[in-house]
Formats: sequence, C-alpha cells, structure tokens
Amino acid sequence: MTSTSNKSKREIPVSTGMTGEKNLSVLLNNIRSMHNVGSVFRTSDGAGIDHIYLCGYTPYPPRKEISKTALYADETMSWSYHLNAIDLIKKLKQEGSEIVALELTDESIDYREFKPAENTCLILGHETEGVDKETLSLCDKVIKLPMRGNKESLNVSVAYGIAAYELRRLSS
Repeated sequence: MTSTSNKSKREIPVSTGMTGEKNLSVLLNNIRSMHNVGSVFRTSDGAGIDHIYLCGYTPYPPRKEISKTALYADETMSWSYHLNAIDLIKKLKQEGSEIVALELTDESIDYREFKPAENTCLILGHETEGVDKETLSLCDKVIKLPMRGNKESLNVSVAYGIAAYELRRLSS
C-alpha cells in the first residue's frame, strides 16, 4: 500500500500574491480533534501556507466539524491525506524540503531564531503526546515557543498560528 490515500483532495495551487516567498507546508500527524484540524486550515489560509499534509488518524475533509471551524478553508486550501507520516517525510526530504517539528525537546530552538529554507515543512503532533520520537529523528530542526507561565505548551492549533505567521514573515 502506498502512503497516499485515494481519499486525497485535489490539490489547489495557493498563491499568496507575494513574489520571492519560500514554500511553506504543514504536516499534521495523529491530531485527534476536528476542531484543531479546521483551525489549522483556517490559519494556513490566512498565513499563506502552500499545502497541508494530513497523516495517520488525523481527520480529513469532508467533515462538517472541520468545515465549520475552518470557515470552509478546507474547500480552498491545497491538502492531501497520507496514511504514513514517516514515508511522507522521507519523500519530502528527498525532494529537498527542510523538515521542522514544533515541539519541546532538549534540542529545540526558539522559533524566532529559526530561518526557514527554500522549502520548509512544519510538523505538528498529537495534542497531548506531541511529535513522536521516530518523527523527531527525521527532523532537520525542532522549534519551540517560549512559555512564561506554569504550562509547558499551548493548544496545537494556537501554537501553529503563532509559528505559521512567523515562518511566513521570515520567508518573505
């Protein structure tokens, strides 16, 4: 079986309208909440993200719960579903993408210090377990959001919103 499901949505080219921008994509691996998925679609549209990869048991359109939160950005964003994130990551790396996880690890660098490559794919992991170790082992970099309070992390879609807009700003 290939890593790409036959449930892939047609890919819609996304143009942010700005010349010289780098290609940015996001990979959601084993995100459980349709509301988080919908929020990622809506944020990706706003930030000018080029493609969304949905992997593992991450829910994918068409789903009413995703569309409601996405305000139907799931109908205009370029996206695809892939059963196996590891296979997809290896393929993206072979095609020249830099793979970057948004995760708290000993090696994580502050997201504001990161400079995206020409083609960068940001990985988001499970809401409570984060990005798994096998996926992290394939990443070129790991970035984090500094937390000033008692909690170690934000909701995955909120953290993504912060990172997505900063990566787009840095890629212009």
